[in-house]
Amino acid sequence: MNLKKFLKAALCGAMVVAMAVTAGCGGGDGDKKADSGKKVLKVGMECAYAPYNWSQPSADGGAVKIAGSNEYAYGYDVMIAKKLADSMGADLEIHKIEWDGLAPAVVSGKIDAAIAGMSITSKRKESVDFTKPYYYATVVALVKKDSPQAQAKSVADLKGSIATSQLNTIWYDQIDQVPDVKKLPAIDNVPGMIVALKSGKCNLIVTDIPTAKAAAFANPELTMVTFPEGQGFKTSKEDVEIGIAIKKGNKELADAMNKVLGGMTDADFNKIMDEAIKKQPLAK
Repeated sequence: MNLKKFLKAALCGAMVVAMAVTAGCGGGDGDKKADSGKKVLKVGMECAYAPYNWSQPSADGGAVKIAGSNEYAYGYDVMIAKKLADSMGADLEIHKIEWDGLAPAVVSGKIDAAIAGMSITSKRKESVDFTKPYYYATVVALVKKDSPQAQAKSVADLKGSIATSQLNTIWYDQIDQVPDVKKLPAIDNVPGMIVALKSGKCNLIVTDIPTAKAAAFANPELTMVTFPEGQGFKTSKEDVEIGIAIKKGNKELADAMNKVLGGMTDADFNKIMDEAIKKQPLAK
């Protein structure tokens, strides 16, 4: 073999070795799952919206590790996500994403689905598709037990309240139904809403039953106020139907999820939600 052929052979061998080494690099969870051939269901949520979802320091109770974090996610949304992933034979991967970033993350393909207590609204359906509802959430008032608002028998009785709710939710729009209300700017997340109420910055939070129940469970000085039929907040069907956001046109995923959700009843959903409320970390 002359020198030119020798160098050419050596170069080829080096390239083969380099390719083999590169192929074996990575070692992250995603690579391992890909190597195993098992599908991965990437789900986004705030991980700060109890009882739908929250973060905790360990896997206690069945929590799932948050991608790129040492924390774990749990709550109603995680319980539903685990059930869906299991039905599809997929590994569940939870991504912690701020509320405003959930729909864009679905659109971009960063996540497969947003399971985050999201109402199925016409506006949201312009950018994402939704599954069948995986919960039905009535709108209620969250107040301090010792406040005049706690005695309200109707939305009209909340007249003159200082109110707020979470940013970019249908709850914030419902505040306008309170007569002579002083409407404060919306708050980014549920813990922030609770702080505002407990500190006296406001005396009324408009939210849904699971969020109010969880807040009252964790904070004994707070209470949830519900109203008789016809006396509460006026809502549309899309206001109370909570769905899973997926990328437009992803019929395969929608069908797989709807097959599971369609086989569940309101009683099934409420049972899981009650379990989530009991397991939520108590506010410090």
